[in-house]
Amino acid sequence: MYLLRVIAFPLSLLYAAVVHLRNYLYDIGVFKSRSFETPTICIGNLGVGGSGKTPMTEYLIEMLKNEYRLAVLSRGYKRKSKGFLIAQADSTVEDLGDEPYQMFKKFPMVTVAVDADRRRGISLLEQEIKPDIILLDDAFQHRRVNPGFSLLLTSYGNIYPRDWYLPTGNLRDAKREAKRANIIIVTKCPRELDESERESIIDALRPKPHQKILFCGLAYDPQLKGSKNPIDLTALKDKTVALVTGIANPDPLVNYLKDQNVQFRHLRYADHHFFSNNEVDTFKTYEVVLTTEKDHTRLEEKLENLYYLEVRHHFSEQDALVLKNDIERYLKLCRQSLT
Repeated sequence: MYLLRVIAFPLSLLYAAVVHLRNYLYDIGVFKSRSFETPTICIGNLGVGGSGKTPMTEYLIEMLKNEYRLAVLSRGYKRKSKGFLIAQADSTVEDLGDEPYQMFKKFPMVTVAVDADRRRGISLLEQEIKPDIILLDDAFQHRRVNPGFSLLLTSYGNIYPRDWYLPTGNLRDAKREAKRANIIIVTKCPRELDESERESIIDALRPKPHQKILFCGLAYDPQLKGSKNPIDLTALKDKTVALVTGIANPDPLVNYLKDQNVQFRHLRYADHHFFSNNEVDTFKTYEVVLTTEKDHTRLEEKLENLYYLEVRHHFSEQDALVLKNDIERYLKLCRQSLT
């Protein structure tokens, strides 16, 4: 794979040129960005997958759901439906895509909608739902919408200044577009991140004067959830366990399980993979199938011995307060502009 990425370097230069031209045409107004009356908070990144956008969207839902009427708008990647769709009681993972379906099942009080056309999706949500806030999941590179507030995520193991453009690297958008973010969040940080390393990362990110840099790590729930009663990780001792992942970067989960002394065989698939019947038959040969919360949405109807680990972002008390205060300040400004 590394050799193929090196060989593809000329293609990455062409890709980078196209990305920069597209953004330039938006910057000078040839392509138009549209703002909306409803407060919109964008959660995104510059690369492809693996930075924790869905857990961050869920973090914001938890933060705001008791005070505001929320709607989440996602593209619904790899769903089998078309156009604009609002999640309903009979919606399936095939209708919505795995990540929107996960959020819909987890937060039934929140409107979850999917539409590849973000402008149309926001307009229809404003007409049909009239939410107080719309959370735009994975929308940073969608310049046709100009969000009111943007969170840009970058993974600790591969921050965007040290990455390169597709297909040699993982970047799908220009590094300089980070300037559009209000807050840059370094995700998947180790628990012990000393001040000197934080400063080194901040220096590499080179934030603009208006931007803040926050840091967070992943926290896994030690209780495994699934179709049966919840069990603890210690219950997996002396059982044959398969870890099934169809996510962009399973390494943090793999490392966590190894740290917990869980013995397993890792069956790794591409991000958003829909599992075949033959693959499911293979999973059934294990006493326990362990997976991610996202993959669970695509497997829950097919396996009885299935469990998943819930994951969330964990901020320091100080960084959590900065995030909350800045979002509340933005929402207050929105309210004042309407009065």
